[in-house]
Amino acid sequence: MLMVVAAVSFLVSMVVIGLAERGTNPDIANLFDVAWWWVVTSTTVGYGDIVPITVAGRIVAVFTIISGFFIFTTLIAIVVESTLELMERKVRGRAPVRVTDHLLICEYTAMADELIQSLPRIPELADYPVVIATDLVERNPYSQHTFVSGVPINPAVLRRANCPKAAMVFIFANFRFADPDVKTLHIALRVREQNPTAVIFVEVVDLAGDLMRHAPDDLVILSSRTAMAYLLRNEPLNPLDLVDDEQRTSVLAKLEARRSASH
Repeated sequence: MLMVVAAVSFLVSMVVIGLAERGTNPDIANLFDVAWWWVVTSTTVGYGDIVPITVAGRIVAVFTIISGFFIFTTLIAIVVESTLELMERKVRGRAPVRVTDHLLICEYTAMADELIQSLPRIPELADYPVVIATDLVERNPYSQHTFVSGVPINPAVLRRANCPKAAMVFIFANFRFADPDVKTLHIALRVREQNPTAVIFVEVVDLAGDLMRHAPDDLVILSSRTAMAYLLRNEPLNPLDLVDDEQRTSVLAKLEARRSASH
């Protein structure tokens, strides 16, 4: 509609002003002067360098001012509304993630929050961007990180969090479930389907549970009790310290390989 109104206004101005003012108005010598007058008048800038002097020209000027006011104020409103909607989508986690080689955190729990706060104090992980995928909060808990709203077991939510391009994935136990390990391992399988090379940490509540006998061997198990022990000692929750030396070397090698490949 705005394009139609703008086109009609422009064509009317070019025809009427071009016929009525050219040869009469000393400030209008060619069609470019008419086009310039239309732009200045429709935007209500009104430099005053070109002023209609005929009755027909002044009538068209009134129409141009009114239509221009409608066109540009509506356009500004659309731009503002779109910008606010985009910002709101990011805050509420509805926008797709563009970052790559990031740390993807599935489920925003108390333990996940401890990890997020510990990351700046972990030299090996401090420089990685962070993406939080969860339905446990409605808005982004950390403005410096990226937030994706949704249940992370949903493949669409994982794709929106750019799981296929994540360098490391942390899956924390959601104690809203009677058996949180079931959901944790289920999410791990969905993550592995989308990203075969990511390093995946899973918080496990029952290490002796029968499910652990069937868990993929490449998962890095994060014990809830071991992690809590670090917090009780007031030490940063460094997941790299919770694996043996061989696993740590393997994890760092994978991260370095992904970082080198991305560059």
